[in-house]
Amino acid sequence: MKKFFLYIFFIFISFHSTLVFSQKLESININGLDRLSRGTFLNYLPIESGDDLNQEILDQSLKVLFNTDLFSKLSADFKDGVLTYDVSENPIIKYLDFKNYKDDLVLNNEVIIELRKNFKLNDGEIFSNKNLDKLLNNLKKLYQDNAFYKSKITVKTDLDSQNRIGIELDFDEGSKALIKKFNVSGNSYFSSDEILDLFDIGEPDLFIINYFTEKDNFSRLAYDAGLEKVVNLYTNAGFLDINLSNSKVSLNESENSVSIDIVLVEGVQYKVGKINFAGDLLQYSEKYLSSFIPLVEEDIFERTKVITGINKITDLYRNNGYAFAEVKLRALPSNLSTDHLELTIDIDTKKLFYINRIEISGNQRTQDDVIRREMQILEGQKYSKEELIESVKRIKRLGYFSSVEYNLKQVLDSPDKVNLYFELIETKTGEFAVGVSHSNATGASLNLSISQNNILGTGNTLKAALRNSDAVEELSFYFLDPHFNNDGHTVSYGFFDKTLDASNLDASAYSISESGINFGYGIPIFSDSDLFGEVKISSLKLSCGTNLSTRDEITQCANPDNNDITSSIKYSHNSLNDYLFPTSGTKQTISLLASVPFSDLKYYKIEGSYSNYRSIFDNKTLKLANRIKYATGYGGDNLPFYKRYFEGGTSSVRGFDFNSLGAKYPDGKPKGGEFSMVSTIGLSSSMDSVGIDNPNMKFITFADAGMISEKATDFSLSDFRSSAGLGINWLTPVGPLGFHFAYPLLKKSEDLTKTFSFELGTTF
Repeated sequence: MKKFFLYIFFIFISFHSTLVFSQKLESININGLDRLSRGTFLNYLPIESGDDLNQEILDQSLKVLFNTDLFSKLSADFKDGVLTYDVSENPIIKYLDFKNYKDDLVLNNEVIIELRKNFKLNDGEIFSNKNLDKLLNNLKKLYQDNAFYKSKITVKTDLDSQNRIGIELDFDEGSKALIKKFNVSGNSYFSSDEILDLFDIGEPDLFIINYFTEKDNFSRLAYDAGLEKVVNLYTNAGFLDINLSNSKVSLNESENSVSIDIVLVEGVQYKVGKINFAGDLLQYSEKYLSSFIPLVEEDIFERTKVITGINKITDLYRNNGYAFAEVKLRALPSNLSTDHLELTIDIDTKKLFYINRIEISGNQRTQDDVIRREMQILEGQKYSKEELIESVKRIKRLGYFSSVEYNLKQVLDSPDKVNLYFELIETKTGEFAVGVSHSNATGASLNLSISQNNILGTGNTLKAALRNSDAVEELSFYFLDPHFNNDGHTVSYGFFDKTLDASNLDASAYSISESGINFGYGIPIFSDSDLFGEVKISSLKLSCGTNLSTRDEITQCANPDNNDITSSIKYSHNSLNDYLFPTSGTKQTISLLASVPFSDLKYYKIEGSYSNYRSIFDNKTLKLANRIKYATGYGGDNLPFYKRYFEGGTSSVRGFDFNSLGAKYPDGKPKGGEFSMVSTIGLSSSMDSVGIDNPNMKFITFADAGMISEKATDFSLSDFRSSAGLGINWLTPVGPLGFHFAYPLLKKSEDLTKTFSFELGTTF
């Protein structure tokens, strides 16, 4: 009973004390406001005049004001119904300077801009000590993650009379702790070397190699990435319980060095048990769906193969109208064996969808029908992911757009329909030029020309030129319609009047005037392949110099006027996924050109080219390309010497002068040849590694090899030349540009070399 009365007493005392403190708030005074208005201040308060005020509400108001980060000092006093706040506003940031940092890989302008933004420390923002402390902690972690364990940051502040603050962060990075030891333990299935090779960091290599690779430079990012690769390596080999939690990085402060210990607990290596399918399989049998999973019972559980199979099954349903189908994997230990996994593949097809509407945006120049005719997916048909991806590839392959993106959205009032939205960014597809120019091929030139692969947005090609240069005088017109009719047929026609002075092209001393017309027609034979035929009729007038000395050349010079009538047929295949920067697919051509029997000239040419692109490690693109050309005469005639091939320079074997490869005349001019071969291997990657985040700029490395034989029967390995180099391909507002530096690897003393080359219109 005493306890009960004691409890009632304390409740009464507590209630009475609260009532004693609670008073009606009559007015609010604020002292110390400068930039901030009284109204803004009052808006933050959870109270207003006329409210009952107690200690709890007063404390809450101070907490709310403190959390605004607007004030450096806050206090409140409540007396006789009047609440008075005394405040000091935080200053405005006048400047925030980062001084004396040296390692750009840790701290650079881009990182600083991001830090200022994330911690609200840009010039003109309201300063907060809390935000500055967060920044300093972040910087400390950033430096420690990159092995600068002894780094120090000195903070200097300058507060002026207008309550503006200047902040200076002075960095003393110290020396970087280098990796001294890198050990692996607990592993039995994979060797230590296999595991260590997964890390971009490690114990130092030979001094010269390590100087360039900086392999012993510790980086938390590289360390974490390596751990993830180790986990992937083991899970793909069936070790789903792999554990690396005991791995650690240790600092030896006296030596300023780092030791890394990778400690593995491999666990059980799982095998595949029974494979089950659940959900709505539709018309597909379990046996058929199992064929997409390249594993059977008792196989080692390889996670990558299972995921690949699940993706294929997902695509199977999405290609047949089930746009949002989901396929998920459940892997549980088998009841029959602890080292076997029973796999259940759950299929949720959701709904069958049809394409309601296709909308295109961003094509300011290109007409909608030019884009739509490349689409394999149409309005009204069942959704198909495969046809959608193929449509994107075909649009990119046009070369009119630097970016092609799409979005799929369900129609709200039509549950079985989706809208498809294409978002395009156009690129420059041609040029109009008036003026004087210079090129490696033709020298100084006075030009009036138009070259447009998408004239007036129609998808047609128009090329017209009036040119007068040291090497070429030309008047020409060419038009091509790639979709002449609804069947996708191609038609082209044109005329030309051209005089070529070969002596100004570092070739033989002759000039030739040619005028004529051409007509071509093409038909698609497969989805990515075309057959194109062309007839060309021209009249030639030849003028020869003194350095042409062979019997064939003298004979041909004795008959300077000729009619040249040729017909050609070309097979083209193009499955590239992009016009400018392809990452997959092939492009190949095979062509045969021959003069007709009643032409004054009797010759034919066979040419073939092949390029293959594939994505390899770290999103780099590998290119393999080959080109072979062969020409000769027939019916007892020799190949006209002015129809020979030339190699060397851009788009050929870089590192050598333009048209300079092959046999030479006594005066050093190249003769050209009947047979040529060029091969290229290249690697393209983004510019992220050098701090340039521009998807329209690629860094390339390459190796070229090629040769040219005066006569095909004189083919010799000694004719080959090779080079290696690097460069940049850049899609600019004026079109694609290429800058290449190449060093000849296989050459002869008489070869003319050229280290730097520049190309307009180049692609990788």
